[in-house]
Amino acid sequence: MYESLMKVITGYGLLSGFAIIGITMWVSYWISDKFTKGRLHGSAIAILLGLLLSYIGGAYTGGQKGLVDIPLFAGIGLLGGAMLRDFAIVATGFGVSVEELKRAGFAGVLALFVGVFASFVAGVGVAMAFGYTDVVSLTTIGTGAVTYIVGPVTGAAIGASSDVMALSIAAGLIKAILVMVATPFIAPYIGLNNPRSAVIFGGLMGTSSGVAGGLAATDPKLVPYGCLTAAFYTALGCLLGPSLLYFLMRGLMG
Repeated sequence: MYESLMKVITGYGLLSGFAIIGITMWVSYWISDKFTKGRLHGSAIAILLGLLLSYIGGAYTGGQKGLVDIPLFAGIGLLGGAMLRDFAIVATGFGVSVEELKRAGFAGVLALFVGVFASFVAGVGVAMAFGYTDVVSLTTIGTGAVTYIVGPVTGAAIGASSDVMALSIAAGLIKAILVMVATPFIAPYIGLNNPRSAVIFGGLMGTSSGVAGGLAATDPKLVPYGCLTAAFYTALGCLLGPSLLYFLMRGLMG
């Protein structure tokens, strides 16, 4: 029975990967709803569970690819591969109307660049504080602080090691969780109560899941406006990370 089941799962890896991810997402959103009342977005819990399962899988098998080293979960390697990852990033960028972004005005566009550079500088500072000195690692972890998508995209482009890319994902995840949890508490103090401020907030914070969860807990009507610039933020980070930011770091660090 077990051998037959494994044969089917390994033979249809992509479908089994979708099934496993679907179950994980269902459990994550159930945890979000029952234990956090939606304040901690289900996507953040899903990422946290994924990182935990990856660590358990790697520790259990002694392998290098985490959960994918277990044959039962090998399909996740296909679903989480570079091709589908990059497709999701491009789809996010193309799914937003440029005309809608223009309506945010100069402040919305400026918020995008300020948000990317501020997060990058903060990420590089933390990486340096923990002893990283090479340009590739600093750039990868710095872009991970931009978002947990920008980090691995940049790392793959400039040749970062897998452990550094994992750290960049962790940095982005921590940022997403902090934005989700803190947004409803700080919203009254920063005037986050109208569409224009939500657009600027999304551009400054950038993490789509963090902004969506935080604004949903603050005022659900603000979510589309914040996610508008947050979507562009990810695309902008993926553009600047392996190009301008990397070359800036090479110029500064030598």
